[in-house]
Amino acid sequence: MGRPKETPVTRLDYCQYLLSSQINFTLTYFAEHAQTVTHDVINRYLKNEQLRPRILWEHVKDKLVPSEHGYLVFDDSILDKNYSKNIDCVRWQYSGNAHRIIRGIGLVNCIYINPETNQYWSIDYRIFAPDSDGKSKMDHVQDMLEHTLKHKQILFKFVLMDTWYASNKMMLSISDAEKIFYCPVKKIG
Repeated sequence: MGRPKETPVTRLDYCQYLLSSQINFTLTYFAEHAQTVTHDVINRYLKNEQLRPRILWEHVKDKLVPSEHGYLVFDDSILDKNYSKNIDCVRWQYSGNAHRIIRGIGLVNCIYINPETNQYWSIDYRIFAPDSDGKSKMDHVQDMLEHTLKHKQILFKFVLMDTWYASNKMMLSISDAEKIFYCPVKKIG
């Protein structure tokens, strides 16, 4: 009978896979569960496709329910890539989830929360790749805050962030925008 004919991967296919897979996000796992898609087809698609934060915002902005009491949340996570040797942005970094240094891809996230409806939306993200863009995680958070204020122009009152981002510059930026920030303070001594 032979193998089914391979079909090209679309942005919708890939995004639906990422949304539905709660455990494993690898290309191999995707290919194992797709009838007509191979690892090589997915890999070629990802090499040629540019999935920018702007695309995320375009898909989210009409679904977002704003609130004048909304929260903007900044957090980072590490996508574990301990077994990946040839991915450009994989680097050694501390994972709070693993409580140790691991090989992974750093992702800095910006989430919008409506406390009145208990809904939330991912509205922006940045890949932490200082070797290619020279930016720290703090730079990415600052950029996302400024972009949200100037371009997205959504209502929010509070900014929530990890101690990691509690710098003088960041807190002044939030205060200048007349927003309130909450973050844990580092223990001194």
